[in-house]
Amino acid sequence: MNAKPSVAVAIGDPAGIGPEIAIKACLNREVRDICDPIIVGDYEVLARYAHTIRKPPPENVIDVGAINVNFLTPGESDAACGRATLEYAAKAVDLAQAMEVDAVVACPQTQSSIKAAGINFDGYPSWLARRTGTNPEEVFMMLISDRFRIAHVTLHLGLRDALDALNKTSISRAIEATNGALNKLLISSPKIAVSGINPHAGEGGMFGLEEIEVITPAIEKARAGGMDIHGPFGADTMYLDPSYDAYVVMYHDQGHIPAKLLNTIGNAAFAIGSPVLFSSVGHGSALDIAGKGRADASGLVWTLKQIAGATAGA
Repeated sequence: MNAKPSVAVAIGDPAGIGPEIAIKACLNREVRDICDPIIVGDYEVLARYAHTIRKPPPENVIDVGAINVNFLTPGESDAACGRATLEYAAKAVDLAQAMEVDAVVACPQTQSSIKAAGINFDGYPSWLARRTGTNPEEVFMMLISDRFRIAHVTLHLGLRDALDALNKTSISRAIEATNGALNKLLISSPKIAVSGINPHAGEGGMFGLEEIEVITPAIEKARAGGMDIHGPFGADTMYLDPSYDAYVVMYHDQGHIPAKLLNTIGNAAFAIGSPVLFSSVGHGSALDIAGKGRADASGLVWTLKQIAGATAGA
């Protein structure tokens, strides 16, 4: 094992800002002081973006050969880009499973391009579960920022489908994965808040019974297992109490809105419950500025710092 952790950086959508920020972040002195980044992508794609930002082509690259650079137009993502995005991520995850790297960070993907490629993809947590042979129902997303750690029981589902997916088992699994992830982040006795589903967490059954029938039993089960779990709380007020180490929410917008409202750059999207230490950046592929040399790599730099620190407890 190297003194510094090695991190595979999958470049994401080759038509987006991923290749550019991968180059910039992997040249960043603060990043290189704490980890050894290895870019996973197409060398010719990276060389093209490096020329645009007037940097030398990166040296530490694993060339996947997923896309023909002659047919690539920055800012115009398509099905080929969608396939390439997941090929890069798959190669990076395979390296981690083979213990050739310590962790993986994925640059942003374009959901529509992956869909155009005919690939079933509803976010990295479930995709990562399938790639590693893990039960997808046991892998969740946790957004980590300077202010919050927010885990989601459901993620990229329509609201009606998300409500149907919420039950005592799914909520219990999310709480357990959150507690385990905090332990890996060296928080030995984490205190966790759990949101409700309905306004004011149902107000004692006035606005719905899910808190009484589904969420509270999951909380009680976690407490019986020795975890310090509190709730259910109204999702509109829960975040006002900063004493919690993490917050577990029921569906996408309950977690993503506060995380992105307060901090659009310093957000890392960790997949928790997986055997591979994996995170993606907390922003999109920014097709409107791709290939123009204007992409800000600070979000990826921040994510790399978080995942390098997390390797200490992995």
